Amino acid sequence: MLKRLRGSLLLLTAAIIWGTAFVAQSEGMRYVEPFTYNAIRTLIGGFVLIPVILIFRSGHKKSADAPSAANKKATLRGGICCGIALFIASSLQQCGIALTTAGKAGFITALYVVIVPLLSVFLHQKPPKAIWLCVAGAVAGFWLLCVRGGFTVNRGDLLVLGCALCFAVHIMVVDHFCAQQADGTVMACIQFFTAGILMTAVMLGFEHPDLHSIFAAKGTILYAGIMSCGVAYTFQILGQRETPPTLATLLMSLESVFAALSGWLLLHEHLSAAEFTGCGLVLISVIAAQLVVNKVSPTD
Repeated sequence: MLKRLRGSLLLLTAAIIWGTAFVAQSEGMRYVEPFTYNAIRTLIGGFVLIPVILIFRSGHKKSADAPSAANKKATLRGGICCGIALFIASSLQQCGIALTTAGKAGFITALYVVIVPLLSVFLHQKPPKAIWLCVAGAVAGFWLLCVRGGFTVNRGDLLVLGCALCFAVHIMVVDHFCAQQADGTVMACIQFFTAGILMTAVMLGFEHPDLHSIFAAKGTILYAGIMSCGVAYTFQILGQRETPPTLATLLMSLESVFAALSGWLLLHEHLSAAEFTGCGLVLISVIAAQLVVNKVSPTD
């Protein structure tokens, strides 16, 4: 129970950081192009973790805590696979957002709360039946929160749906390699450098990075790089070690709620009664999911 609570708190903290980072990203897009922004902040996330890894390593006795060859292999493979999934998901999201509304993109991205349980079923990891009610409640909440007016599907929507699928795969990949006892912090570091290198290649091929513009956006880039990448994605990997994937997905989906609330608080964006209701519905669904999982498996 204590380990699961710790994992849930790490994932909740990650969701809060990702949600508030939307404000920084929104401001950063005023100065630089999307792949430039993503490439720099992702590489910063990798560099931030290097001293953290060295400090943790120096604090352990090599004879007792040195990772095995199998753990090293799982960590390396996990970091590369997670980095590729993160790169594809982020790229599809950026391309899709340019062709659809932000509200629809937010809702469609959040559909990974449905995709992860479906993938779990295919992988013979069936979640408790009551979890599906929580997932349905969360999806209804995201609809109220993100979708305004009619809902039609265009090419941008399909790209964002691909992004949601890739984020779901990313969550399942993290869960897979955590089960193999991969080093979470090192895996996160490798993930960032893998995704960052791929994003840099796209940036140099299709965008026109400018040092003056990058420097103008330095505050938002540093926040997104250090907090959203370096801290939050590492918390995701460490939190997923002790949390079932479906519950982890619901906790991380609170990112959309915190993004809306931070926009309301910090940017003075308007939230309607329906949007506030959506936030509340998602929050209730996540709390209910936590209670369901703890009831099914009360001890670790």
